[in-house]
Amino acid sequence: MNNTAVATKRHASLSLILVYIFVVLALIWAVVPLIWMILSSLKTQAGMFSMPPKFFFKPTFQTYHIMFSSTGHFGHYLLNSVLASVGSTLISLVLGTLGGWAIARGNFKREKDISFWVISTRMAPIPAVMLPLYLLFSKLGLIGTMVGLIFAYTTFNLPFALWIMMTFFKDIPPALEEAAMVDGCTKFRAFYRVTLPMAAPGLVATGILCLMFAWNDYAFASVFTSTASQTVPVAASLLVSQQGIQWGQAMSTGTVIMAPMVIAGLFVRKYLVRGLSMGAVK
Repeated sequence: MNNTAVATKRHASLSLILVYIFVVLALIWAVVPLIWMILSSLKTQAGMFSMPPKFFFKPTFQTYHIMFSSTGHFGHYLLNSVLASVGSTLISLVLGTLGGWAIARGNFKREKDISFWVISTRMAPIPAVMLPLYLLFSKLGLIGTMVGLIFAYTTFNLPFALWIMMTFFKDIPPALEEAAMVDGCTKFRAFYRVTLPMAAPGLVATGILCLMFAWNDYAFASVFTSTASQTVPVAASLLVSQQGIQWGQAMSTGTVIMAPMVIAGLFVRKYLVRGLSMGAVK
């Protein structure tokens, strides 16, 4: 082996070591705060701030008991978050799938302009659309209602879902639909029986991402909800007051907010990775 080959091999090994170091650092940066939050939610107030910190202790579920007790109202906030997130995701998926398929197969003259306009509505900063939506919802009597919050989430999720699904449908050959139509299917039946199953990874990936956007939202929920329709992120912000921070409940609330999305991501990670690599990052 000559000197050039040895140098190339050393350079490749050094690059691989650096990649591993950055991956480990990224994992520490992302995972350690979450583990710390979960452990803190199982400690008492004194144990949470004990120095040196204890990693082995007798866990207590006192804060979770307070959260889900009849006086905590956390179950009500949690139900509101589920209704708003799932409702917005379902509407965005149905309309985004049909709209994406229509644009992908429509052969419009200004298809690129239409596509860019769709995704540009998603790029708009939230404060820019907050006031027009607030005035519109006020006229319609939707402020403080769950329906208004679902519509607000859908205004941001729908362009994203439409754009992603359009990309997926473009990757599926139209000839498959044409073959199904030759066999007697209508155009919509060919879409439902042939194209839609092939776009299943995209549907799962889009649905999970829309669900995450709505589940984690604070800006819309803090403006468009009332006491009866508040979601978990808004309720979590109430734990910080001038009297101090309720650290125990803040940690347990953060754990409950995080857990459903982590579990959902683990269950559908195969579809999520396949879906994003198939269309979203192209």
